[in-house]
Amino acid sequence: MSKVVSLHHVVINTKNRCMTIDVDHAEDMYRFITSIVKRNNCFLCRIGGIENHIHILVDLAPTVSLSHLVWDIKRSSSDWAKKSGLFPDFVGWGKEYGAFSVSSSHRDAVIQYIISQPVHHNRVTFEDEYRRLAERNGADWDERMLT
Repeated sequence: MSKVVSLHHVVINTKNRCMTIDVDHAEDMYRFITSIVKRNNCFLCRIGGIENHIHILVDLAPTVSLSHLVWDIKRSSSDWAKKSGLFPDFVGWGKEYGAFSVSSSHRDAVIQYIISQPVHHNRVTFEDEYRRLAERNGADWDERMLT
């Protein structure tokens, strides 16, 4: 029997990084996204964020492309958020996203990083965080990543 571990740290911001994920209903959004991940036969290790972005640590199924999973998450959750009435200011997700491969040995550290998002963002802006994540993972930084 084959076993594949394909961990990815995905970062998705709201359109124009507006603060439209209501804190009181963020868990509803996370549960909905979890159902999308499961529907794609992937395993969600952790999800969290703040009002203008989310972080997802996912173990990608070998039969699913990362781009398809993120497309499904963004499309389905955006439709749901607009129809739910829980996020009246939510207009959608940004055009781009970030995804970074994660070693199994760093899994727990990334989970703790995602858990600590509200505290982390008392000190660091999303823009600075995203820039550091991209650069730390060898991606050339481009301001167009901030859509």
